[in-house]
Amino acid sequence: MVARNEVASPAPERVWTIPNLLSLLRLLGVPLFLWLALGPHADGWAFAVLAFAGVSDYADGKIARRFNQSSRLGALLDPAADRLYILATIIALIVRGIVPVWLGVSVPARDLLLAFTVPVLRRHGHSVLPVHFLGKAATLNLLYAFPLLLLADGHNTLADIARPFGWAFAVWGVALYWWAGWLYVVQLRQIMSDDRTRGAALAPGATP
Repeated sequence: MVARNEVASPAPERVWTIPNLLSLLRLLGVPLFLWLALGPHADGWAFAVLAFAGVSDYADGKIARRFNQSSRLGALLDPAADRLYILATIIALIVRGIVPVWLGVSVPARDLLLAFTVPVLRRHGHSVLPVHFLGKAATLNLLYAFPLLLLADGHNTLADIARPFGWAFAVWGVALYWWAGWLYVVQLRQIMSDDRTRGAALAPGATP
């Protein structure tokens, strides 16, 4: 886990990398998933799109670290794709009545609240906070939960097996998602405290 007072180091200005291509393909899959889930209700294909999103999310991180293909663009595309898939799946599951509204609202509500911290972070000279392990664990739980809940929308053996696992991942995912959000707030408060300390030390008349 990244220490609370650390910030992400600058990444190279790369565009054409394999991880970025995978992230772009995941982004293109978002409208395809929505059409499959809400149009023809082709749940098998919709599940396949979500499965590709989960596998590619894991693969692009491994490739970026293994072959030194990290980039600033990738640092933006990867979490954006994750959040769009989560939001798209929530919309589809709520529209189809598979999950209650409170569950769907609880996830984007956290991101909306954290959005208010962005101007504060920028005033202190930082663009983004580093993604820590708990945040990734929460996202993975949700990315496992929603495809399983989609499969659970039925009256067959597969649905009966998928349902308890889907709800277990969903409950844990939401809880970890909010916990991770609180840790981001703690990181921000630590940055603000460190900046105040440095400002006091550099103020005229301060004892060196």
